[in-house]
Amino acid sequence: MSHMGGLSRAAALAGVAALLLAAGCAVQPPRPPEPAPAPTAISPPPATTPETPETPATPAAPLLRPRARWVPVDWSALPGLADDQPTALWPALRAGCAKPAPGWAEVCARALAFNPPDETFAWQFLQRELQPYRLEALDGSADGLATGYFEPLVAASRQPQPGFTVPLHRPPADLATRKPWYSRQQIDTLPAAQAALRGNAIAWVASPLDALLLQIQGSGRLRVTEPDGRVQTVRLAFAGHNDQPYKSVGRWLIEQGELKPEGASWPAIRQWGQQAGATRLQQMLWANPRVVFFREEPLPDERIGPRGAQGVPLTAGRSVAVDPMAVPYGTPLWISTTEPLSATPLRRLVMAQDTGSAITGAVRIDYFWGPGELAEQQAGRMKQPLQAWALWPRQPDGR
Repeated sequence: MSHMGGLSRAAALAGVAALLLAAGCAVQPPRPPEPAPAPTAISPPPATTPETPETPATPAAPLLRPRARWVPVDWSALPGLADDQPTALWPALRAGCAKPAPGWAEVCARALAFNPPDETFAWQFLQRELQPYRLEALDGSADGLATGYFEPLVAASRQPQPGFTVPLHRPPADLATRKPWYSRQQIDTLPAAQAALRGNAIAWVASPLDALLLQIQGSGRLRVTEPDGRVQTVRLAFAGHNDQPYKSVGRWLIEQGELKPEGASWPAIRQWGQQAGATRLQQMLWANPRVVFFREEPLPDERIGPRGAQGVPLTAGRSVAVDPMAVPYGTPLWISTTEPLSATPLRRLVMAQDTGSAITGAVRIDYFWGPGELAEQQAGRMKQPLQAWALWPRQPDGR
């Protein structure tokens, strides 16, 4: 997938598995504490067994958004709360509060004032401050889809040389004035398109499959060899695309009879591309006319993820891409899905901090797995059933 955010990679296409194709027990949570003391005086509550919080005297009303209906529920309706450690949400929550959603300023100010000392304290803070809402489509359906994405790490060279012949480009100078810009096939065949990109290469990678993966993800990391022989890791951030429609290469391979629908994961597509002849591989690439352009950013801390559409760094395992017409950026979510390789329940708190053109609808997320080989395996195969709940600040009357 490729995420298309305002500041970085954010998503130009969508979750790896879905974009390539597209085309338990309820544990009762803790009782809310008395109003919290000033941040400087916060102390942890005693460790207790989670209890159901009291229902506000005035129930919250349903909320309607352009592509979703939010139905208020009790915290006890969220499945598997004991499966997660809410303290692990705080780095992503603090990142999201750097650009808080409308109505979040006061809650963010309180959340930024401390790091929760234990899980009970974190649960109590969240349940005192936030009202859960079941996410539903406008037709009332609460069942949806979870896909995954990750940050690739690709070897590259600053200069074209044997083994590194596929360029990654910055946006061309006329990108804003020529819409749509040249298609992928035109870039490969038309002298005018090639002239417009001359001098714009950031680096060269070994395979068009590496370039395609970076474009599908919308960002990534390059382990690049400099002309003087030094090797450094830099980040490629999303900087625009050619305004051509995205066409799924996975769907093309299915239609061509090359892959079965149930087997069209990114690992399978990569394997097919490595075994296909040059002409057949080119046909697959040209089936998707969209091309993504990048900008280079330093990577002083490899623990920091790329920036999503909210404009804040993504946190592996805690950031998701959403449809902003259904869920505003900066919204915490409780998700209930499964891991792709083991079908192990995946129930946890996450933050809505990114989007993608294939991430549409109320109950739809793209789960950010982070960098690395395991993240690639998980993201490339993730296409799981999903239910989700949005957590939104309670109103002054407790609703």
